[in-house]
Amino acid sequence: MNVSLFSWIVILLAALAANLPFFNQQLFALVPLKKDAAYIKPLWVRLIELLVLYFVVGLVAHFLEAGIGNIFSQGWEFYAITGCLFLVLAYPGYVLRYLRKKHG
Repeated sequence: MNVSLFSWIVILLAALAANLPFFNQQLFALVPLKKDAAYIKPLWVRLIELLVLYFVVGLVAHFLEAGIGNIFSQGWEFYAITGCLFLVLAYPGYVLRYLRKKHG
């Protein structure tokens, strides 16, 4: 496949995964935490989900890179930059969950 296509797949996957914890009340959108309808998932659970999803996207990117050819070793700078980028991609979900004014 095309390297450019794989790059776009990783970027779209990262954007979806970064916003996933903020758009639902279940753990990883699969496991219900409480049966109570009024339950709101705490922020610390959302942040742990965000961290786990960062590593999942990283693994997918690693496997896609391995399928293309050579795997390049990365230093701490790479992980610092991609972690910050993942947080920037999570910003729309955070705004909609915590900063949007509720009407009614």
